[in-house]
Amino acid sequence: MNHTNTNPTAELLLDGARYSLPILIGSEGERTIDIRQLLDTTGYTVLDNGFKNSASCTSRITYLDGNKGILRYRGYAIEDLAENCTFVEVAYLLLHDELPNQKELDDFRTLLADFALLHEDMIHFFDHFPASAAPMSILSVMVNSLVNFYPEMSNNPCENIDIIACRLISKIRAIAAFSYKMSIGEPLIYPRHDLTYVGNFLNMMFDRPVRPYTVQPEVERALNKLLILHADHEQNCSTSAVRLVGSSGGSLYTSISAGINALAGPLHGGANEAVIHMLEDIHADNNDYMKYINKAKDKNDPFRLSGFGHRVYRTYDPRGTIIREACDEILKTLDLQDPLLEIAKNLEEIVLNDSHFVKRNLYPNVDFYSGIIYRALGIPTTMFTVMFALGRLPGWIAQWKEMHEDKSTKIYRPRQLYIGSTYRPFIPMEERG
Repeated sequence: MNHTNTNPTAELLLDGARYSLPILIGSEGERTIDIRQLLDTTGYTVLDNGFKNSASCTSRITYLDGNKGILRYRGYAIEDLAENCTFVEVAYLLLHDELPNQKELDDFRTLLADFALLHEDMIHFFDHFPASAAPMSILSVMVNSLVNFYPEMSNNPCENIDIIACRLISKIRAIAAFSYKMSIGEPLIYPRHDLTYVGNFLNMMFDRPVRPYTVQPEVERALNKLLILHADHEQNCSTSAVRLVGSSGGSLYTSISAGINALAGPLHGGANEAVIHMLEDIHADNNDYMKYINKAKDKNDPFRLSGFGHRVYRTYDPRGTIIREACDEILKTLDLQDPLLEIAKNLEEIVLNDSHFVKRNLYPNVDFYSGIIYRALGIPTTMFTVMFALGRLPGWIAQWKEMHEDKSTKIYRPRQLYIGSTYRPFIPMEERG
């Protein structure tokens, strides 16, 4: 590294030539080597499978330090937001860079209420999905179709971003609840103006004509917390998908649909469902959790403990700490006994004190306890990833908005290192063996 100039640079020696690469320093002291001119000046590209070492953009939205277990939205600690805010407040923060005052929050809530209903023609779409359709697939299709019903953002994508964002945040809640009701053959429950955003979702999910549902404050508070914890997480797979599609000029709806499809992958959004299945297997196996600990240690066994470890965090996921406490609280409040919680705690204690797992930085992540909370709230495992999408939506919108407002944005177009055949002369059909 060269510090002779005002701005630090990195020196690169290639084929006897020396190149000076700018070093950019983020607001939290993060450093990245700027290689945007590398190909033009050197003729070289870089190979980075999975983009583990590459910063795809600059962003003001989320700060994450995986070594220290820090997560902040717009500078605010995730612990403070989860304890003191509603999901709607955090959604506003992600979109506007500031927490709302009371008038701003009331106006934002009014927009969400105004856009709560789905277009009646869209409701007929649900009739044409097979009974076995995956909820995330339904969610993706329905969100993608919104562009046909609400095309007003086509000319200037960010001109009506508050209206578009509130429409999407509000309607995705109805789409999620309606898809669940259709899957169990119950009548649809429409949103009510007297309920909060989260309260409305719970009511649309669980209210029945023969058994009215009452929204419990404790349940509403727990779900608010879960959605806040999922609201954004830097440049993960689904957020990168949103930005990638958006970089082509794709609409917000199309971009969000792409994010939903990325999140649907079992390696991304399906982890909390995998945790529940693992805990259920252990419970069915006479609670023999040591058997599964040993399987996880066996390098010849493909089994891996779900809910432990993270691509970025090398210590305890800060969201995992919050969710663990919330899990204890909601089960105690609702007076529920879930045998899976005891198994989860036993697994956590062993993993945190076993050198095999400690040296591999395998700490509980956000998915480890979230599924147990969803079970306690009555949300089925098939809806877990949909809940993830519901929470992540404000972050996706904020990331899409930031990308569109950044004048340096270019269409995403990664390069590759070709390792196939070199030139081969064409062989006519009659000469091929």
